[in-house]
Amino acid sequence: MKATQTKSDLAEVVVHDSVLKILVDKGPTTPEKDQLVEGPVISIMKSSVYVDLAPFGTGIIYGREFISARDIIKKINIGDTIKAKVVETENEDGYIELSLKEAKQALIWSDAEKAIKSKTVLDIPVKEANKGGLILEWQGIAGFLPASQLKSEHYPRVEDSDKEKILKELRKLVGKKLSVIMISALPKEGKLIFSEKDNNPEERKEIVGKYTLGDELECTVAGIVDFGVFLKIEEGLEGLVHISEIDWGLVDDPRQFFKIGDKVRAKIIEIKEGKISLSIKALKENPWNEFDGKLKKGDIISGVVIKFNKHGALVSIKEGVAGLVHNSLFGGESKLREKLELGKTYNFQITLFEPKEQRMTLAFLEK
Repeated sequence: MKATQTKSDLAEVVVHDSVLKILVDKGPTTPEKDQLVEGPVISIMKSSVYVDLAPFGTGIIYGREFISARDIIKKINIGDTIKAKVVETENEDGYIELSLKEAKQALIWSDAEKAIKSKTVLDIPVKEANKGGLILEWQGIAGFLPASQLKSEHYPRVEDSDKEKILKELRKLVGKKLSVIMISALPKEGKLIFSEKDNNPEERKEIVGKYTLGDELECTVAGIVDFGVFLKIEEGLEGLVHISEIDWGLVDDPRQFFKIGDKVRAKIIEIKEGKISLSIKALKENPWNEFDGKLKKGDIISGVVIKFNKHGALVSIKEGVAGLVHNSLFGGESKLREKLELGKTYNFQITLFEPKEQRMTLAFLEK
């Protein structure tokens, strides 16, 4: 006689399967590749180390990973709990392959992130100097301290921003221990960036708190870099004038406008995270205002080509007022440069004009 299932039998099967599913769902998740795991050392062989990763199984450090971590393995004993990084979730022998060296690096980068968040002050000696700043080393990782992030007493004060003179001054700091904080960590590039300026956040917060948006200040040029000018506002406080805020006209090199020690008037345009951003051009007449209501889309104007960039050509209709002629209108950058020459004047049609946002696009008119 053929057996038949009752409703109660079916219900029992469904309940059984549901319980199994819950148990599986709640069970331990197998560690994934690149995950950090922890467990006691259960065996140390001539060319391998075994780690108990219960309930997942057994981990193994061998081959290239064993060789690269020999200096660490020498200090390990059976029973020691170690952290390692998963490099293979299961090899042909059923072991979880681990890396001690990579785990150590991952932990170092984790410590770096914590140091950034807590603004931990680190006393680190200067190892080397180059034309852009100083090289420091933290936990075996080389870090960079840009000259622009040095305190005023350490900033290289040289005439004409001569790079060789700057390097000569920076070399005087080699071997000297500086109090710095970490401001950036880039694990993929293996880079750390330090700052000497912000190593006392509370004191800086108090100093910055004296200033408000819109304040106009008498400052002194304290540093000149490719992307702008650092102005000394008071002892222990500097602000950055980005290259785009130096003048309404095109600025390719800030060094052509200023030298160290120059007195400059600037306006505070942003205060964010203890940093002050300044503008020099904000205190000058905005040349775009002259054309507000006078020019519109479709108007024909003449302008001179003042610069090429990856998007196209910048065309000036007056000092400080320029529009973009896009490459796409010519079928590519090379064809644009065949038609337009630097310093030459041509006729253009306005395709967009927003003087309040200082935006203008143009189309070239063939003769």
